[in-house]
Amino acid sequence: MGHLGGSASAEIDAPLEEVWAVLQDVMAAPEWQGGLDKVTALERDADGRATLVDTEADIKVRRVKSRVRIRYEGPTRLSWTQEKGDMKSVDAVWELEDLGNGRTRASYRLDADPGRVLGLIIRGPVEAASRAIFVNGRPGELRRRVEGG
Repeated sequence: MGHLGGSASAEIDAPLEEVWAVLQDVMAAPEWQGGLDKVTALERDADGRATLVDTEADIKVRRVKSRVRIRYEGPTRLSWTQEKGDMKSVDAVWELEDLGNGRTRASYRLDADPGRVLGLIIRGPVEAASRAIFVNGRPGELRRRVEGG
């Protein structure tokens, strides 16, 4: 398998600024993102936001560690790129769109190359389960976090 990723989106019953506030709080992401177990800040920007973090995720067949560089382009875009880790490469982005009337569309895209060894482990049903958690489920998790408080 040479690719793990895809995109998904959800409409959220909250203004763009509220959704952005949740997204930019990267250190709280394990509280609402399934499979993401740990985030440790290594560097922060002038606003105190984490810009380089170590993460640990459970992809069901093993734990995966990554060091990712985060870019804040608020209030509509948050992206990150793996600098080193267990996967060959990981790039992801959240994009927010103001739909008016206090509603926001949140779109999430993940592009990951697990590499040869990990790719042999993540196949078939495991690949589908990983995609369901790490791609398809993300916008719904964000919606629940924002709307549910």
